[in-house]
Amino acid sequence: MQLSDERFQELPRQRVADRIAAELRRLIAVGELGPGERLPGERQLAEMMNVSRVSVRAALQQLKAQGLVDAVQGGGTRVLSSVRHLDLPLTELVKENVTSLHDLMEIRGALEVWAARRAALHATPEQVAELASILESMADSCRVRTYKASDDLRFHLVIARATASCVYMHMLETLRDIMVEMLAFHRYELLASERDDLALLEQHRAIYEAVRDRNPDQAARAMEAHLGWILGHYEKERRRRDIEQAAE
Repeated sequence: MQLSDERFQELPRQRVADRIAAELRRLIAVGELGPGERLPGERQLAEMMNVSRVSVRAALQQLKAQGLVDAVQGGGTRVLSSVRHLDLPLTELVKENVTSLHDLMEIRGALEVWAARRAALHATPEQVAELASILESMADSCRVRTYKASDDLRFHLVIARATASCVYMHMLETLRDIMVEMLAFHRYELLASERDDLALLEQHRAIYEAVRDRNPDQAARAMEAHLGWILGHYEKERRRRDIEQAAE
């Protein structure tokens, strides 16, 4: 007997090339592949990812069409863009209505204050060392400015892993794309000055030190102060836009 229920539709099969392109976009978004970096050759990528060269070539064509990579003279492919230059539909929405991203920040606050507390209790020595390494990158004045958002994202993802909570990691995975967009907006538009960079560095350092010292209450307070400071800037941005609209 053939079963039929309109609620359940056949799912489209995702091409291998699409999966490869999605993974490379993710690596660019989180800063694992930086602007100007040369990718391994098609054959090497195919072997490392256990796929065919044809699929790799199709995936790279997708990324070229999106302006994320380009061919290198003499052969090969290099990364053109960083998270700052990705197509960020949510960021475009926020440019019209800053309230949307403000609401998302409040949601992040509820989740990440809890995460910081848990991380202080469960972080491994390796994760603490990784946080310290990310802080060094953030403090490096010679580091290319296009890495600011990806370093910020890496820091918060390590905090997430340090919670040792599968539930939280699954929740965060659903928010990953939004966080990429959110942090790009923060670091390149809302909080783009050197003074903002220094303030954010010290806020992240306070979170790190609390996690390192196994102080869950202090970690929660440091994360709350960090996200609260950003929310305060949203309020200023909202007032500024209200004044501009009233003057039109």
